[in-house]
Amino acid sequence: MAMRAAVAAPRGLRRLFSTTSTSTPSFIPLPTSTTAPARETAEPNTNLFVSGLSKRTTSEGLREAFAKFGEVVHARVVTDRASGYSKGFGFVKYAAIEEAAKGIEGMDGKFLDGWVIFAEYARPRPPPGQPQNNMSPPTYGRY
Repeated sequence: MAMRAAVAAPRGLRRLFSTTSTSTPSFIPLPTSTTAPARETAEPNTNLFVSGLSKRTTSEGLREAFAKFGEVVHARVVTDRASGYSKGFGFVKYAAIEEAAKGIEGMDGKFLDGWVIFAEYARPRPPPGQPQNNMSPPTYGRY
């Protein structure tokens, strides 16, 4: 009975579900790159960027978690203006670069409020007036 169903199936479906090899493969996987483009790393400094935070993480909770590794000067969770919940990232500023390095080593990839967080050196803000993400300002009218 199974053979009758296979014979009655349209040719395209028979080829799709066939276990025998064909001379021309119908699916060729794309080659995968073994090396992803590396993201530039920031120079070591006392300010850390922390991502992967829970929506319930507070600035005080962030400070307490990172205070185990050195003197935290300032800790801030970036929050949504409307809801007041965390946007999922924040910043921690240490008193010394060595403490910041210990903070990254101690908290990168660890759990905080049930979520895995990632800590890295914060990159400086781009100067104001420069377009971000390779976007140019809109032009209106003719040249």
